[in-house]
Amino acid sequence: MLQPAVNIMVKAARAGGNVLLRHMHRLDALNVVEKDRLDYASEVDGLAEEAIVKELRRANPDYAILGEEGGAQKGKHGPSRYTWVIDPLDGTSNYLRGLPHWCVSIALCEGPEPLHAVVFDPLRNELFTATRGSGAVLNDKRIRVAERKDLSGAVLATGFPPRERKRADAQLDCLKHLLRDAEDVRRTGSAALDLAYVAAGRVDGYFEAGVQAWDIAAGVLLVREAGGRIADFKGAATSPMHIPGAAAGRQLVAGNVKLVDPLLKTIADSGYLKAFA
Repeated sequence: MLQPAVNIMVKAARAGGNVLLRHMHRLDALNVVEKDRLDYASEVDGLAEEAIVKELRRANPDYAILGEEGGAQKGKHGPSRYTWVIDPLDGTSNYLRGLPHWCVSIALCEGPEPLHAVVFDPLRNELFTATRGSGAVLNDKRIRVAERKDLSGAVLATGFPPRERKRADAQLDCLKHLLRDAEDVRRTGSAALDLAYVAAGRVDGYFEAGVQAWDIAAGVLLVREAGGRIADFKGAATSPMHIPGAAAGRQLVAGNVKLVDPLLKTIADSGYLKAFA
């Protein structure tokens, strides 16, 4: 049985997802803005976030909000111990091009750490949920990370955020090192779904730099509750999920507990880690 907070999050995620589905067939008419170099948002991102926030505020007006579009907002009565961390459309570039791989991501953080998580893929009607200490679930079925013991034959996911292009050469060198053993590397365009797929065992591991809190807060909890490990490129714990700006330049590695260490070693041995010095 889902926790009450998760039920609220699911309702909000579906509300946001419905907005995204309604606008899918009028992509040419959407107003698109370039937030940063090669980093885009559309009016539908904002509309979806409004629908999500409306549902969350209705249930818990005193909780703070950190949204990709709306930024940081206090609760009705000021600062709160709890923060909704929202990405109304993770995979905007895919969505705007008609590529069917994007999702809604919502986490409820208690202090700096996620307590509940929802990642919703409206196109596939796949609902990933997790609660701290209670495991991770996909459409009411418990999920676990893959059992691969090392990089040999692994399928990995990564991303190439526009703000990380200055380190592209180092990342490509890292990929060359990984492909000596790994079966393949996927670049899907949605960090939230990458992490959900790690949690479900669909991919063995994930690594990316420059991700923001709203990209990963829900996915981090999904991986942890599916038996996986989360770390930065140095193997340390991730920075707080609920503070604006705390995620700038954040690095993330995810996988089962046996795969993360060899993945971290390759990141270091290839010289990619030095690019962040």
